[in-house]
Amino acid sequence: MRKVFQAELHQVGEELIEIAQLVTEAMEKANEAFTTADTELAQEVIAADARIDFLQRDLDERAIDILALQGPVASDLRMIVGALRMSASLERMGDLARHVAQLARMRFPQHVIPESLKGTFAEMAELDIAIARKLTGLLDTRDLKLANEINSHNARVNELHASVFKAIASPDWNASAPTTVDVSLASRYFERFADHGVSVARKVTYLVTGEWQPTAQGA
Repeated sequence: MRKVFQAELHQVGEELIEIAQLVTEAMEKANEAFTTADTELAQEVIAADARIDFLQRDLDERAIDILALQGPVASDLRMIVGALRMSASLERMGDLARHVAQLARMRFPQHVIPESLKGTFAEMAELDIAIARKLTGLLDTRDLKLANEINSHNARVNELHASVFKAIASPDWNASAPTTVDVSLASRYFERFADHGVSVARKVTYLVTGEWQPTAQGA
Protein backbone atom coordinates (compact mmCIF):
# COMPACT_ATOMS: atom_id res chain seq x y z
CA MET A 1 0.00 0.00 0.00
CA ARG A 2 2.82 2.41 0.85
CA LYS A 3 4.45 1.78 -2.54
CA VAL A 4 1.20 2.63 -4.28
CA PHE A 5 0.90 5.81 -2.22
CA GLN A 6 4.45 6.91 -3.08
CA ALA A 7 3.81 6.16 -6.74
CA GLU A 8 0.73 8.38 -6.64
CA LEU A 9 2.71 11.19 -5.02
CA HIS A 10 5.39 10.82 -7.67
CA GLN A 11 2.76 11.04 -10.40
CA VAL A 12 1.42 14.27 -8.93
CA GLY A 13 4.93 15.73 -9.01
CA GLU A 14 5.44 14.60 -12.61
CA GLU A 15 2.17 16.21 -13.66
CA LEU A 16 3.20 19.51 -12.08
CA ILE A 17 6.42 19.41 -14.11
CA GLU A 18 4.50 18.62 -17.30
CA ILE A 19 2.14 21.54 -16.74
CA ALA A 20 5.10 23.86 -16.07
CA GLN A 21 6.72 22.72 -19.33
CA LEU A 22 3.53 23.46 -21.26
CA VAL A 23 3.24 26.87 -19.60
CA THR A 24 6.81 27.67 -20.65
CA GLU A 25 6.06 26.67 -24.22
CA ALA A 26 2.86 28.70 -24.17
CA MET A 27 4.63 31.89 -23.10
CA GLU A 28 7.46 31.36 -25.59
CA LYS A 29 5.00 31.02 -28.46
CA ALA A 30 2.68 33.76 -27.16
CA ASN A 31 5.57 36.19 -27.01
CA GLU A 32 6.66 35.33 -30.55
CA ALA A 33 3.11 35.84 -31.79
CA PHE A 34 2.89 39.09 -29.80
CA THR A 35 6.17 40.36 -31.22
CA THR A 36 5.66 39.36 -34.85
CA ALA A 37 1.85 39.63 -35.15
CA ASP A 38 1.69 35.93 -36.08
CA THR A 39 -1.97 35.00 -35.85
CA GLU A 40 -1.44 31.32 -36.63
CA LEU A 41 0.98 30.98 -33.73
CA ALA A 42 -1.36 32.99 -31.52
CA GLN A 43 -4.20 30.60 -32.34
CA GLU A 44 -1.95 27.64 -31.54
CA VAL A 45 -1.33 29.05 -28.05
CA ILE A 46 -5.03 29.70 -27.51
CA ALA A 47 -5.99 26.17 -28.56
CA ALA A 48 -3.19 24.53 -26.54
CA ASP A 49 -4.42 26.12 -23.31
CA ALA A 50 -7.13 23.45 -23.15
CA ARG A 51 -4.41 20.85 -22.54
CA ILE A 52 -3.10 22.81 -19.54
CA ASP A 53 -6.62 23.11 -18.16
CA PHE A 54 -7.20 19.38 -18.60
CA LEU A 55 -3.97 18.44 -16.83
CA GLN A 56 -4.73 20.80 -13.97
CA ARG A 57 -8.15 19.25 -13.44
CA ASP A 58 -6.69 15.76 -13.66
CA LEU A 59 -3.99 16.59 -11.11
CA ASP A 60 -6.50 18.13 -8.74
CA GLU A 61 -8.79 15.10 -8.95
CA ARG A 62 -5.83 12.81 -8.31
CA ALA A 63 -4.72 14.88 -5.32
CA ILE A 64 -8.23 14.92 -3.83
CA ASP A 65 -8.47 11.16 -4.23
CA ILE A 66 -5.18 10.76 -2.37
CA LEU A 67 -6.45 12.98 0.43
CA ALA A 68 -9.69 11.02 0.67
CA LEU A 69 -8.33 7.50 0.35
CA GLN A 70 -4.81 7.60 1.76
CA GLY A 71 -5.10 10.03 4.68
CA PRO A 72 -1.59 11.51 4.25
CA VAL A 73 0.02 13.24 7.22
CA ALA A 74 2.94 15.62 7.86
CA SER A 75 5.17 16.25 4.82
CA ASP A 76 3.03 14.11 2.51
CA LEU A 77 -0.03 16.18 3.40
CA ARG A 78 1.90 19.39 2.71
CA MET A 79 2.92 18.00 -0.66
CA ILE A 80 -0.65 17.20 -1.70
CA VAL A 81 -2.13 20.49 -0.51
CA GLY A 82 0.80 22.38 -2.04
CA ALA A 83 0.28 20.59 -5.35
CA LEU A 84 -3.36 21.68 -5.43
CA ARG A 85 -2.34 25.30 -4.94
CA MET A 86 0.60 25.13 -7.34
CA SER A 87 -1.53 23.63 -10.09
CA ALA A 88 -3.94 26.55 -9.79
CA SER A 89 -1.09 29.06 -10.21
CA LEU A 90 0.35 27.17 -13.17
CA GLU A 91 -3.06 27.02 -14.83
CA ARG A 92 -3.40 30.77 -14.37
CA MET A 93 0.03 31.28 -15.96
CA GLY A 94 -1.25 29.35 -18.97
CA ASP A 95 -4.29 31.61 -19.09
CA LEU A 96 -2.09 34.71 -19.03
CA ALA A 97 0.02 33.41 -21.92
CA ARG A 98 -3.26 32.82 -23.79
CA HIS A 99 -4.32 36.41 -23.07
CA VAL A 100 -1.07 37.68 -24.59
CA ALA A 101 -1.72 35.59 -27.70
CA GLN A 102 -5.31 36.85 -27.88
CA LEU A 103 -4.06 40.44 -27.93
CA ALA A 104 -1.77 39.60 -30.84
CA ARG A 105 -4.64 37.99 -32.75
CA MET A 106 -7.08 40.81 -32.01
CA ARG A 107 -4.77 43.58 -33.29
CA PHE A 108 -3.53 41.82 -36.42
CA PRO A 109 -2.14 43.08 -38.81
CA GLN A 110 -0.93 45.81 -36.46
CA HIS A 111 1.43 45.12 -33.59
CA VAL A 112 0.09 45.53 -30.06
CA ILE A 113 2.96 47.57 -28.64
CA PRO A 114 4.20 50.93 -30.00
CA GLU A 115 7.84 51.19 -31.02
CA SER A 116 8.77 53.24 -27.94
CA LEU A 117 7.93 50.35 -25.59
CA LYS A 118 9.08 47.35 -27.61
CA GLY A 119 12.35 47.07 -25.69
CA THR A 120 10.53 47.13 -22.35
CA PHE A 121 8.11 44.41 -23.35
CA ALA A 122 10.86 42.30 -24.90
CA GLU A 123 12.68 42.31 -21.56
CA MET A 124 9.50 41.52 -19.62
CA ALA A 125 8.76 38.56 -21.88
CA GLU A 126 12.35 37.31 -21.67
CA LEU A 127 12.16 37.40 -17.87
CA ASP A 128 8.78 35.65 -17.82
CA ILE A 129 10.10 32.86 -20.02
CA ALA A 130 13.17 32.54 -17.79
CA ILE A 131 10.90 32.31 -14.73
CA ALA A 132 8.83 29.55 -16.35
CA ARG A 133 11.93 27.58 -17.32
CA LYS A 134 13.44 27.91 -13.87
CA LEU A 135 10.12 26.92 -12.33
CA THR A 136 10.17 23.68 -14.30
CA GLY A 137 13.69 23.01 -13.01
CA LEU A 138 12.69 23.92 -9.47
CA LEU A 139 9.77 21.49 -9.47
CA ASP A 140 12.07 18.77 -10.77
CA THR A 141 15.16 19.32 -8.61
CA ARG A 142 13.96 21.33 -5.58
CA ASP A 143 17.12 23.46 -6.02
CA LEU A 144 16.28 26.61 -4.06
CA LYS A 145 18.87 28.66 -5.94
CA LEU A 146 16.30 28.61 -8.74
CA ALA A 147 13.66 30.01 -6.38
CA ASN A 148 15.97 32.92 -5.53
CA GLU A 149 16.57 33.58 -9.22
CA ILE A 150 12.82 33.55 -9.87
CA ASN A 151 12.33 36.14 -7.14
CA SER A 152 15.07 38.30 -8.65
CA HIS A 153 13.53 38.11 -12.12
CA ASN A 154 10.12 38.99 -10.69
CA ALA A 155 11.52 42.11 -9.01
CA ARG A 156 12.80 43.30 -12.39
CA VAL A 157 9.45 42.53 -14.06
CA ASN A 158 7.75 44.68 -11.42
CA GLU A 159 10.12 47.54 -12.21
CA LEU A 160 9.38 47.27 -15.92
CA HIS A 161 5.64 47.05 -15.27
CA ALA A 162 5.83 50.28 -13.24
CA SER A 163 7.81 51.95 -16.02
CA VAL A 164 5.07 51.13 -18.54
CA PHE A 165 2.44 52.91 -16.47
CA LYS A 166 4.82 55.81 -15.96
CA ALA A 167 5.18 56.07 -19.73
CA ILE A 168 1.42 55.97 -20.25
CA ALA A 169 0.93 58.74 -17.68
CA SER A 170 3.57 60.94 -19.28
CA PRO A 171 2.44 64.13 -21.05
CA ASP A 172 4.41 62.91 -24.07
CA TRP A 173 2.20 59.82 -24.47
CA ASN A 174 0.15 60.29 -27.64
CA ALA A 175 -1.01 56.78 -28.53
CA SER A 176 -4.67 56.07 -29.23
CA ALA A 177 -7.06 54.92 -26.55
CA PRO A 178 -7.17 51.31 -27.87
CA THR A 179 -3.37 51.15 -27.90
CA THR A 180 -3.21 52.54 -24.39
CA VAL A 181 -5.64 49.88 -23.18
CA ASP A 182 -3.69 47.14 -24.97
CA VAL A 183 -0.40 48.29 -23.49
CA SER A 184 -1.90 48.40 -20.00
CA LEU A 185 -3.41 44.94 -20.33
CA ALA A 186 -0.29 43.39 -21.83
CA SER A 187 1.92 44.79 -19.11
CA ARG A 188 -0.43 43.44 -16.47
CA TYR A 189 -0.46 39.99 -18.10
CA PHE A 190 3.32 39.77 -18.10
CA GLU A 191 3.53 41.08 -14.54
CA ARG A 192 0.95 38.63 -13.20
CA PHE A 193 2.60 35.72 -15.01
CA ALA A 194 5.77 36.43 -13.05
CA ASP A 195 3.83 36.83 -9.79
CA HIS A 196 2.26 33.40 -10.18
CA GLY A 197 5.70 31.96 -10.85
CA VAL A 198 6.87 33.40 -7.54
CA SER A 199 3.81 31.92 -5.83
CA VAL A 200 4.74 28.43 -7.03
CA ALA A 201 8.39 28.95 -6.06
CA ARG A 202 7.36 29.96 -2.54
CA LYS A 203 5.34 26.78 -2.14
CA VAL A 204 8.23 24.62 -3.32
CA THR A 205 10.50 26.45 -0.87
CA TYR A 206 8.05 25.67 1.92
CA LEU A 207 8.00 21.99 0.98
CA VAL A 208 11.79 21.89 1.12
CA THR A 209 12.41 24.00 4.24
CA GLY A 210 9.14 23.79 6.19
CA GLU A 211 9.28 27.59 6.54
CA TRP A 212 6.67 29.85 5.00
CA GLN A 213 7.92 33.04 3.38
CA PRO A 214 5.93 36.28 3.72
CA THR A 215 3.87 37.04 0.64
CA ALA A 216 5.32 39.76 -1.54
CA GLN A 217 2.89 42.51 -2.52
CA GLY A 218 1.01 41.52 -5.66
CA ALA A 219 2.12 37.87 -5.56
